[in-house]
Amino acid sequence: MNAPLPPRTRRRRWLTLASRGLLLALALLLLALLLLQTQFARGLLLRAAGTALDLQLEAGRIELGLRGTPRLQLEDLSVRHNGEDTLHARRIAVTLPWRTLRGFGKTLEFDRIELDAPLLHLPALQRWLAARPESGESRIPTLRHGLRLRDGRIRNDDWAIEGLFIDLPALHPKQPATLQVRGSYRAAALTLPASLAITLDSPQALLTKRASAIRSTGQLELRGDGWSLPAQVMLAGPLQLGRDSALLRPAKLGISARFVQSNASTPFRLGLYGPMAFNEASWRVVPATLVLDGDGRVPDAQARGSVSFGKRLVLHLDGALKDWPQRWPTLPLPPSRAPLGFALDYKGAPDLQEDATLALHRDDTRFEARFRLPELQRWLDAEGGDPLPPLAGRLSTPRVTLDGVTLEGVEIELDDSP
Repeated sequence: MNAPLPPRTRRRRWLTLASRGLLLALALLLLALLLLQTQFARGLLLRAAGTALDLQLEAGRIELGLRGTPRLQLEDLSVRHNGEDTLHARRIAVTLPWRTLRGFGKTLEFDRIELDAPLLHLPALQRWLAARPESGESRIPTLRHGLRLRDGRIRNDDWAIEGLFIDLPALHPKQPATLQVRGSYRAAALTLPASLAITLDSPQALLTKRASAIRSTGQLELRGDGWSLPAQVMLAGPLQLGRDSALLRPAKLGISARFVQSNASTPFRLGLYGPMAFNEASWRVVPATLVLDGDGRVPDAQARGSVSFGKRLVLHLDGALKDWPQRWPTLPLPPSRAPLGFALDYKGAPDLQEDATLALHRDDTRFEARFRLPELQRWLDAEGGDPLPPLAGRLSTPRVTLDGVTLEGVEIELDDSP
């Protein structure tokens, strides 16, 4: 007796069965509509298609065109599984060649698919897929003239995508695909609008859980309460997809960005390398190699550690600064050619409003500080005002020379209390 297939394999195989079942249902629907040109017959066949897929399908209007390439359009389509909302769309239009209809789903080929204002409930879709029986080999359809989706929404338990636009000129399972994607990702207090051009080496590989090279370029903008981070981005690497996860191993990420807060703008460039995983509404890079290039307010640095970004931002980085930034609070560092090592830790809101800790060391000099970046940036941008930076810390050094006077065994305590 054959061992039972794991749940994920059953779900992948059901995608093929669902595609074939959908094509068969479309073929039967088109045939019935040709013979019975009544709205009653259309509703009857739509219910039959839903029964074949274990879904409850309802449409406000069904239109059929048979001249040239057959075309089926459903307006105000509602899809439910066990009474649970799974998909709603203002309009879905499908055109498919006659040979696909004659093959009753054996040929997975469409001409074009268009979706207007679809709302997908992702957990409900996953529950429907998990309940499906086994099927054959996993395949994705060919779209000769592609797919266009506009004004889409995706709902998950802890994140959502709004204003989704996708333009895919063509799709062939084993050929590279290029698409334009726009939308706004939302999780907790974080908003991430993005406009990206994406090139995928092999769509079929993703469906079968194999890696496919991906490259993405474009613009995105992180937004929070009182701050924003507009950026140009480039992301590349071999991509693998899971049920509700993604893995780039390794990921190569390049960012040219500005941190904007209180009418002040801080530009920087960032390079990140390492395995990047997405699940549970978070991106994680562990271990991460990071290169930072600033303009005097942001230091030049290299570091290794871990980065996690989602509802919360978690950083742990160990590395070296090229030099202490001139616009930062002056530290009595001894003259030395040794690198200025640092350790940075942060765990809190993505807008960096909570405490971060920084430890610096060069030779026998040590500096440890606790601060909040927005407060420190406001202090750096202020003209005059408090001469002491808003941070708490401790500096210890065996020797320092100030105005020709040498001091030994120096310890300095900084207190950020008012």
